[in-house]
Amino acid sequence: MRTHLSKGLGFSKEDRDTNIRRIGFVAAEIVRHHGVVICAAVSPYEATRDECRAMVGRDRFILVHVDTPLEVCEQRDPKGMYAKARRGEIAGFTGVDDPFEAPRDPDLVLKTTDCPPEESADRVMSLITARGFLEPDATAGGEELAARKEILR
Repeated sequence: MRTHLSKGLGFSKEDRDTNIRRIGFVAAEIVRHHGVVICAAVSPYEATRDECRAMVGRDRFILVHVDTPLEVCEQRDPKGMYAKARRGEIAGFTGVDDPFEAPRDPDLVLKTTDCPPEESADRVMSLITARGFLEPDATAGGEELAARKEILR
């Protein structure tokens, strides 16, 4: 997204909103053509997330909040973006000098400090399967599918 569709956008609120709206638009087009799309983006503002939900369609949109403390984000940052923001090289960076509005009503919350990435991925796959966006795994028995649905409650 950042290298093509949103090339040239910075980290101002307006640019981040534009980036998320573009991602939402592309996702809405994929869904409109009966596809399934997973978008992994930092979307710091509730209003912009709501716009994307409306674009895609409330019944076809799943919001997953990857809940990770700022300190952990900084430790895991492979590009050094948080360090650049702390040094003042990037202004308006989420969590450093710009807020992150936690979602009020996410469909799923993943606490990355409590479970490994594989478990988080399984929880996402279980949710999109339970909602009917993907067919259940043919190798999964009825008990396993019921257990997946129970995890989501």
